[in-house]
Amino acid sequence: MKPAEITIALNGDASVSALWLAPPNARAAYVFAHGAGAGMAHKSMTAIAEGLAARGVATLRYNFLYMERGSKRRDAPALAHVAVRAAVAKATELAPVLPLFAGGKSFGERMTSQAQALAALAGVRGLVFFAFPLHPAGKPSDERAKHLDDVRIPMLFLQGTNDALAELSLLKPVVKRLGATLQLAGHADHSFHAPAKSGRKDAELLAEILDTAAGWMLTH
Repeated sequence: MKPAEITIALNGDASVSALWLAPPNARAAYVFAHGAGAGMAHKSMTAIAEGLAARGVATLRYNFLYMERGSKRRDAPALAHVAVRAAVAKATELAPVLPLFAGGKSFGERMTSQAQALAALAGVRGLVFFAFPLHPAGKPSDERAKHLDDVRIPMLFLQGTNDALAELSLLKPVVKRLGATLQLAGHADHSFHAPAKSGRKDAELLAEILDTAAGWMLTH
């Protein structure tokens, strides 16, 4: 199945590229933002989108404006939030009858959840996080989760147990405080990669994560 290439208009004359992948049996839609250093077409984004499609979830992947322009300097949060809201609106236009969810990977999920915390994303039923970056590597803190207290919709955290950007001793209390759901991927790092000595294959880990994500979305 090949995704449809579309354009999402932002403020003024700015626009970003997006990829819409919708299986014939879609029962939900997920607006999926990329991480800081890799855009919507990265192999990890593609693998998640294709895996969700196989499980009945349509996805809209999109670039933030800095990635669209080939810059390494991330957009300011306010500008990133504009892209999040525009992508959610486009997904609603593409699939007006499907239950809608949002989130992404790392930087993208931070921007999505910040936007939701500031003002509810229209029609979004829940947020799904593929490896929430709770803190920078080597600098444990839960400061990046403070805004989540203002999110009033269900949240699913999909996290590797060896994620250097989310120490479990900090993440678990956050999830409990929020009344959210946490699904752990044993031995996985921030990219859901497991070392060979663990005996776990990356494809196996991803399949488990995708099963959880799709099942959660299809029941909320």
